[in-house]
Amino acid sequence: MGSGALALLLLLALVPGASPAGRKCELSGLWRNNQESLMEISAVRDDGGFQGKYLTRVSLAGGCPRVSPLKGAQHHLSEAAWPTFGFTVRWEKFSNATTVFVGQCFVDAGGKETLVTTWLLREAVGSLEDDWKATRVGRNVFTRKRSQKGKILQSWSSSCEDDPSPEP
Repeated sequence: MGSGALALLLLLALVPGASPAGRKCELSGLWRNNQESLMEISAVRDDGGFQGKYLTRVSLAGGCPRVSPLKGAQHHLSEAAWPTFGFTVRWEKFSNATTVFVGQCFVDAGGKETLVTTWLLREAVGSLEDDWKATRVGRNVFTRKRSQKGKILQSWSSSCEDDPSPEP
């Protein structure tokens, strides 16, 4: 290898953003997926744990989707520039289902952050015979949504967010 090629390789290794390690992905913040659902993740703790809120635009029961809590964990950023993570959403007040997501965070050459996830949704069924239809699997791709700080999801919630009527 010539000295020019070696110098170019060294330069690329030192330039921020030239390698995956130079483009770390941060989970905290507001994200939108390909279904127009929103999630807001709090700061990731030192142990990798995080919390947040999820506002789905999709409902199994046809009820009014509400902001639901999420809890998860990721690998430390020191272990990987593009960490893997997982989180659970317990759908509140409008569905008797729980969804778990697993995925990885990526950053492209232009700095665009993307979360690629696979999910399993478990809906309650009335009998063991109906167990076969209780779990769904899917894929979501989230991109960062830039916005102001504060209670973002509450302001994006639908008008039924404050509706006290019980579900049938």
